[in-house]
Amino acid sequence: MSQFWSGVDSFLWLIGEAIFHFLPVAITWSITRKMGTSQVLGIILGITLVSPQLLNAYAVATTPAAEIPVWDFGFATVRMIGYQAQVIPAILAGFVLVYLERFFQKITPAIVSIIVVPFCSLVLSVLIAHTIVGPIGWAIGDWISKVVYAGLMNPFGWLFAGLFGLLYAPLVITGLHHMSNAIDSQLISSYGGTILWPMIALSNIAQGSAVLGFSFLTRKNERIQQVALPAAISCYLGVTEPALFGINLKYGFPIVCGMIGSSIAAMFSVGFGISAVSIGVGGLPGILSIFPQYWGLFLIAMLIAIVIPFALTVIWGQKHLSDEIRYGQAQPEKN
Repeated sequence: MSQFWSGVDSFLWLIGEAIFHFLPVAITWSITRKMGTSQVLGIILGITLVSPQLLNAYAVATTPAAEIPVWDFGFATVRMIGYQAQVIPAILAGFVLVYLERFFQKITPAIVSIIVVPFCSLVLSVLIAHTIVGPIGWAIGDWISKVVYAGLMNPFGWLFAGLFGLLYAPLVITGLHHMSNAIDSQLISSYGGTILWPMIALSNIAQGSAVLGFSFLTRKNERIQQVALPAAISCYLGVTEPALFGINLKYGFPIVCGMIGSSIAAMFSVGFGISAVSIGVGGLPGILSIFPQYWGLFLIAMLIAIVIPFALTVIWGQKHLSDEIRYGQAQPEKN
């Protein structure tokens, strides 16, 4: 209805398309960088997974099998399918390239390595990506997304959501939470949205609220305030590690209170089918990634994630937290 906002939407989609449609490029580059091999080869490999000459991954489901283009080698054909927004195929292809490059680096004489190593490792990795690991990765990603989607969308999906909301903060501590991005990307690719990501944003808010409750309890302890207030703000903006390691995990009960609030908010979110159009900034800005028709419901879920952890933290802390922690020094006993 508005030409201005229509133009803004079209312009911002340029960035969104670069992020999601060409995600394999970022993944394969990142793997080569982390593993210490040629980063430019990782970029090239990623581009071969999303090349315009391939059938776009989003169009595969609606394209008849007979119309899918192929490379015809006479004795065999290989389907020309792109891997836009696909995470697992890109990860597998990236590691294939890394180990092939290392292999050829070891067996190739130094005088010709600058030509032989890039050529052999790249050609073979692209071939393996499109014939073996790509289809396998596609199948794995599709299976994972279907399991998660079925778990969240069945009549008892709210229980699955409650468990996920409860355990997400401990996953952050171990670093395993990064796997959720792959699942989110696969859900977005397969179903046009993700009901998993809203729960992640709510977990961030819940842990921030637990820190805020702890900050309220210890408002007279200046040393703790220097850590608690910035950590709470960080949580509300989507980064929970400062809160988890600086306050919640250190004192124990705040992380449990945050987990409980996150679990309840997650059950509410899935119970009402709240879905995100994409992965975004966690915490309070997460509402910008939610489909507009769910904004009202997500605001209620956010309120749950704010009030319950804060209240539980304050109630428990008032009964069990020592005066030395609350006030920065032991209080004299009353006669």
